[in-house]
Amino acid sequence: MKKMAVVLAAGLGKRMKSSLYKVLHPVCGKPMVSHVLDTVKKAGCERIVVVVGHGAEAVKAHLGNAAEFALQAEQLGTGHAVLQAKELLASEDGVTLVICGDTPLITPETAKAMIERHCRDRAAATVLTARMENPRGYGRIVRGPDGSVLRIVEEKDCSPQEAEIREVNTGTYCFDNRLLFEALEQVTNHNAQGEYYLTDVIGIFAAKSERISAFMLEDPAEAVGVNDRVALAEAERLMRKRINERHMLNGVTLIDPDSTYIEADVIIGQDTVIYPNTYLRGRTEIGPGCVIGPSADLTDTVVGRGTVLRYAVTDQAEIGEEVTVGPYAYLRPGTRLSRHVKVGHFVELKNAQIGENSKVPHLSYIGDAVVGVDVNIGCGAITANYDGYNKSVTEIGDGAFIGTNVNLIAPVKVGSGAYVVAGSTITQDVGENDLAIARTRQINKPGYAVKIRARAKAKSVRNNVSDSSEK
Repeated sequence: MKKMAVVLAAGLGKRMKSSLYKVLHPVCGKPMVSHVLDTVKKAGCERIVVVVGHGAEAVKAHLGNAAEFALQAEQLGTGHAVLQAKELLASEDGVTLVICGDTPLITPETAKAMIERHCRDRAAATVLTARMENPRGYGRIVRGPDGSVLRIVEEKDCSPQEAEIREVNTGTYCFDNRLLFEALEQVTNHNAQGEYYLTDVIGIFAAKSERISAFMLEDPAEAVGVNDRVALAEAERLMRKRINERHMLNGVTLIDPDSTYIEADVIIGQDTVIYPNTYLRGRTEIGPGCVIGPSADLTDTVVGRGTVLRYAVTDQAEIGEEVTVGPYAYLRPGTRLSRHVKVGHFVELKNAQIGENSKVPHLSYIGDAVVGVDVNIGCGAITANYDGYNKSVTEIGDGAFIGTNVNLIAPVKVGSGAYVVAGSTITQDVGENDLAIARTRQINKPGYAVKIRARAKAKSVRNNVSDSSEK
């Protein structure tokens, strides 16, 4: 049986009080609507239609060709929203999953199990429900004496007795696709909101004695919908807990899960240890046996087996096996470190390739550079890669030694085995195994320091006298 999905993403989201369209607000590094699309794809849905309204172009630009789109020009209710997909889906036979774009916590396992239940029961509709101690804000599930679902009542339309019901509608449904679009044509807006409710389809099916099933969530937290920043923070907390537990069950040690922030698409190998206050973002991938943190911040970074990063920030970097980074190092985009590289404290690398066994131990900036194997770069060395208009490359050959406080003015090449003396400013290429010295000759003047101090002291006295006379 063909499986389809309609994702409702047309609401304005006024309570978010944001210029960013609601379903594009991120939860654990990924927009809510992207989480929902991942869920329906993993549940086996072959066609996905996203109903857009406010912010339609932004949502389309973000999702690209990951879905088809239907426009709800006026927001007249959830039933009206689903009806906008009629032209795309009404002629299809199969099951349609309807889900809100602001419910990022519903899992693929739940969606798949719900679809399976719907098919097994041969139902016209299946409602995803949850039992909540505080059902405020949710539509209530009204069941018949035999336990069958009779209707869903929106909270504003509830009688006092219906308001006491604890089983609620989560806003996610499965429908027989053809029956869904036939029933939507019969939905009216005779209710407190003056809107066309998707929930009225359930009553229409019940009146026709169609089979209506329900699938209750084991974990009500999956039903959390995000309508304001408070709910957004709660969704972030719940998803972060879920992500952290998944990694721990897969063999990763989190010293303090409550202070470890791992986004949804991060991959971590077994026996890696993550220390507190660490942020792993985007498509970061960490190999096995690593030590990350404390206070590391990695974005879209690949880390090889057995590497250690402490108090480090990385962005779009590739780090090899058994590398040490930090403390207080910054690896910017384009940085690639080979095996056994050492990057020490207060080092910044940008678009730099560092060869195997090479060291940049401390207080250096290496930008737009290609560094060979077994190179030592001394404290305070920099590559001067920018002239105010253009970026230029520095090349350092295998086995070269770059002394303390050396300035390499790009474009420049230092040959293999070359030795650049501390304090040099290098503006010309250095050949293989050459020694380069580029500093003025030292001159010592015996006893001259006494004269300098006397001159400075006399000037200070004159200045003080002048200041006193002006007062």
